[in-house]
Amino acid sequence: MQLNKYIDHTILKADASKPKIDQILMEAKKYDFMSVCINPFWVSYAKSELSGTDVKVCTVIGFPLGANTSAIKVFEAEKAIADGADEIDMVINIGAAKDGDWALVESDIKAVNDVKAGHILKVIIETCLLTDEEKVKTCQAAVRAGADFVKTSTGFSTGGATVEDIKLMRKTVGPDLGVKASGGVRSLDDALAMIEAGATRLGTSNGIQIMEGLSQSEEKPGLVGETY
Repeated sequence: MQLNKYIDHTILKADASKPKIDQILMEAKKYDFMSVCINPFWVSYAKSELSGTDVKVCTVIGFPLGANTSAIKVFEAEKAIADGADEIDMVINIGAAKDGDWALVESDIKAVNDVKAGHILKVIIETCLLTDEEKVKTCQAAVRAGADFVKTSTGFSTGGATVEDIKLMRKTVGPDLGVKASGGVRSLDDALAMIEAGATRLGTSNGIQIMEGLSQSEEKPGLVGETY
């Protein structure tokens, strides 16, 4: 396993300036992360700056509340893909999930899935706002809609990823769909715990700390498995 290829190196804060974006892009290239996850405004710039690397460009749709109409989410997704995004992380209609309107939750996801044009779609379910039953039903809706991943969190609500939620999501979607842990993945121990629980991708702004933790552990044999 290449731990770096689990990481979506993330900067989604409203005050992210160009120097900070440049830093994230430089770090992503240095560590060969799976992707950078950035706001839509920066997609075309990131795509250009990452040319010649295999670091993907990931962006967010309906972020962070998920309360846009499906038509707006579709427009955002189409624009992001046209600008060069390789992966789309969309927020579900959380209010619909709380209402138990699973048809709307599914149709909202499917509307974006239908325009992904071969790109990866990750569905942010915002686990901190849902009951376990709602998490299961939302994951099932994502599967039916054709999504490629389910993802725990935006990182902008009341909580982030937990091991328990990753286990529940993995159990619900089965072995083939991706599961992304996002929010609160700050250290090597956090990263390994999420992967052990079933995560296949990690959304984090702490990718450098995680990789530095890995380097330190490799200098002290026995702390992590040799496959890392």
